[in-house]
Amino acid sequence: MKRGRRPTFFILAVAILTFTYFSLFGLSNYYGDNKITYIKGVNDIRWGIDIRGGVEAVFMPDLEDTDLEDITSAQIDQATSIINVRLVDNNITDAEVYPDKTRKQIVVRFPWQVGETDFDPAEAVKELGATAMLRFCEGTTNEKVVLQGSADIGSAQAVPDPENVGQYAVSLTLTSQGAAKFAEATERLVGQQISIWMDDVMLSAPTVNQRIPDGQAEITGNFTSEEATDLANQINAGSLPFNLSVDNSKLKIISPTMGEQALDVMAMAAVIAFVAVCVVMLALYRLPGFVACISLCGQMALMLACISGFFGNFSSFTLTIPGIAGIILSIGIGVDANVITAERIREEMRGGKTVDGALEAGFSRGFTAILDGNVTVIIVAIILMTAFGPPNSFLGKLLGWIMFMFKSSITGSIYSFGYTLLIGSIGTLIFGVGLSRVMLRSLSRFRRLRKPWLYGGVKDGE
Repeated sequence: MKRGRRPTFFILAVAILTFTYFSLFGLSNYYGDNKITYIKGVNDIRWGIDIRGGVEAVFMPDLEDTDLEDITSAQIDQATSIINVRLVDNNITDAEVYPDKTRKQIVVRFPWQVGETDFDPAEAVKELGATAMLRFCEGTTNEKVVLQGSADIGSAQAVPDPENVGQYAVSLTLTSQGAAKFAEATERLVGQQISIWMDDVMLSAPTVNQRIPDGQAEITGNFTSEEATDLANQINAGSLPFNLSVDNSKLKIISPTMGEQALDVMAMAAVIAFVAVCVVMLALYRLPGFVACISLCGQMALMLACISGFFGNFSSFTLTIPGIAGIILSIGIGVDANVITAERIREEMRGGKTVDGALEAGFSRGFTAILDGNVTVIIVAIILMTAFGPPNSFLGKLLGWIMFMFKSSITGSIYSFGYTLLIGSIGTLIFGVGLSRVMLRSLSRFRRLRKPWLYGGVKDGE
């Protein structure tokens, strides 16, 4: 058995605890009244509406460009779809978007930005931006534009796929200008892909099967009726003949439904629960329990870091109630991984093996169960994030070639749950499996820490 070097435990423990500190508190400095943030912490997390409150805004067609009576219910649905795409793509996962077709308007409720102090709803709503631009581009990047906006793109609708019974396709109608451009592009790109983009979000990337000269095309991809309708709505939303404007007279501030002190209560509950778990782990498993407490700190720190924007220039991820549920579930999975390993080691010690033999056998016997459980959770989390997140998210880009059957429906709360669950499971494998074993092996090299009862065995004399 490779037992590792003695200093390894101390190096890893200090690194994990330092990482935990900065993931919680960050690192910043003030120059006068200006705050400079070097490392983001918990205070840089964007909290959901229930926890911190937010803004309610009403979007309406711009009457300078369009007669209100000409706006149809279908167009309102299309605009609703694109606002949903914008919100989740910007990591705003706790938002409510619903159309009011009678008044021809769209109501949007979303949380405050990180660091908001003025609580000015008119300023906050600028984050959502204007109506998005739809583009068709060569290949799977948005660099070479083929078609763009309502000047080229007329409309899209979901239709039954004539070649696949029970499946649907998206029928596309182009303007005369767009038809000429598309005919030239499809002639050049037969056998290649033309991707469909909404701002920087790739909605689809169908392969060109033949030249399309008449401005009538079909996008196929084993779509269900709902998936084809969603894609058609997103395409139509980018080619609306009108802009959306905000009715400033209807801007509202939303109070947190859980109360102003909800976040403090949750933080206190989390600290108490974590301390209780550590006490139980120490009491039952002794030295492996001590190492487990340190690894749980690292796992928790990794989840908070990935939410707050700790790493590089990644923006804060909106932490919703379902997202918090994902964190809690992930911590439970992490505890379970450490319990499985500690129990296996204790069984081996009571079976008469030496410390080295018990550690080796315990790690080996527990690994398969831990790996299987976490890989299963990771797969579920990936499916949730792919099915309910924006198509140009990291996982959407990385796994789009094998996840094509999952058409995004842009449900931010489920996306948030999947995100925290994914990070938590990865953290379990890194800290609860990998680093825990390295640290425990390192401690086992100290003579005074090689007593069997420290690993769950029987005390001398018992």
